[in-house]
Amino acid sequence: MAAMIGRIWGAFNPPATPKSKDALRFGILGAANIAPLALLGPAKTHPEIIIQAVAARDRTKAEKFAKANSIPEVKNSYQDVLDDSNIDCVFIPLANSLHFEWAVRSIRAGKHVLLEKPSVANATEAEILFNLPELSKHDGPVLLEAFHNRFYPAWSFFRSIINPTDVVHVSSNSMIPWWGTGKDDIHFNYDLAGGTMMAMGTYNFAALRMAFDADPEECLSCDVTPGTEGVHEKCDYDFTARFRFPNGAIGEAHSTLKGPTIWTPSHVTATHRAVVVPDELLSADLEKVQSREVTLHGIIHGIFWHRIDVKDVFEIRSKDDGSVIRKWTEQKSHKAYSFDEAGGEFADLPGETSWMSYRYMLEQFVNRVRGRETQHWVSGQDSIAQMKMLDMAYEKSGLGVRPTSEYAATVA
Repeated sequence: MAAMIGRIWGAFNPPATPKSKDALRFGILGAANIAPLALLGPAKTHPEIIIQAVAARDRTKAEKFAKANSIPEVKNSYQDVLDDSNIDCVFIPLANSLHFEWAVRSIRAGKHVLLEKPSVANATEAEILFNLPELSKHDGPVLLEAFHNRFYPAWSFFRSIINPTDVVHVSSNSMIPWWGTGKDDIHFNYDLAGGTMMAMGTYNFAALRMAFDADPEECLSCDVTPGTEGVHEKCDYDFTARFRFPNGAIGEAHSTLKGPTIWTPSHVTATHRAVVVPDELLSADLEKVQSREVTLHGIIHGIFWHRIDVKDVFEIRSKDDGSVIRKWTEQKSHKAYSFDEAGGEFADLPGETSWMSYRYMLEQFVNRVRGRETQHWVSGQDSIAQMKMLDMAYEKSGLGVRPTSEYAATVA
């Protein structure tokens, strides 16, 4: 308990870090509630990041936000942020429906972009955005979908102890209690590309893709509870989706934004097929078979709490008739709040136990902007595949994909 308190205290009360003379200056488009957690806090401990400016539709709101977060400049509009040559990077935490337009505008203004997930409203927008010619230039802007949890050490460790080619089933669950959301939240606004799959489900879908290291071939089913009136219509409050992956593997995902009163941690479980493993101590007529199940609890905000459970079931079988001579189970649990704790190939990667997943992501974002090596990344093609999976599920659900921005028609 003491370690957890110290870790979380350090995450939310980071020490001031001196900034380098050539630090990258960020502008924020929108005074969004997620910005302090996703960027402002992590930036405090990065010597190469300065939060320079913010803009919001309501200047008064932007001014209050800037004052509360010690941001030196307030711009009159999003475009004013992009027109400022002193701004190197932008963070876009706007409603999903606005991601595409302002990401395109930012890139064409020469800014590096950290884009809140989901990256856009649908795969049509993703194909256009991530294939912009500006991104393929040698010195072009960097664009990253801010899938922060994928940069956390626990995820790296989880993936290192599963073998995607042997995984036959993956399930992933998440939830937000009913009291954590309100009817008028942007998550429940179809016009703003809302829905539970867009909000929480995108984490679960990504978990399936990462565990299989593959993209789904088909959405077999997607059951939803939708809103029934106005902007809430066609917005899913909860969903349960089932996908077919290569070689007949099955992935299942569930999430809700109207869950039970008591919050339960998110998780992903990868189940492997039984495989023969070497054992030199066995006689020639016997073989050793292993079945593995790995669960990562706490797939989204691992710093608060997570645990990686490994369950291995072993059998000694006769090669002649397949009869089981002996069977036993071995179970272990692991934690990885830093890459040092993850160990092995990750041991020397940078990080502290007080770093949130956002801070690990920011480290890689800056490295990519600076032209340095990045150990983890979410590529444009990865982000496109993620949106295709979301579209696949929405189409199967009968709600239809989220609407494409009118701005897309203007992008040549």
